[in-house]
Amino acid sequence: MKSDEVGAEPGKPVASPCRRRCCLNEAERCLGCGRLLAEILEWGSASDERRRVICSLAEERLALG
Repeated sequence: MKSDEVGAEPGKPVASPCRRRCCLNEAERCLGCGRLLAEILEWGSASDERRRVICSLAEERLALG
């Protein structure tokens, strides 16, 4: 899901970027979705605005490889 699509529907919470391919590398980054372990743990209590930021950062990480 692209960050400009995340939470695009008003009133709907931002969907998790989880791809069900969870595996953390040595930097504690999920190889499936690109989120850091701290961001994964924060997700449940994060605001929609923060979730959008997390998704954007995760996409950048995935793009960098």
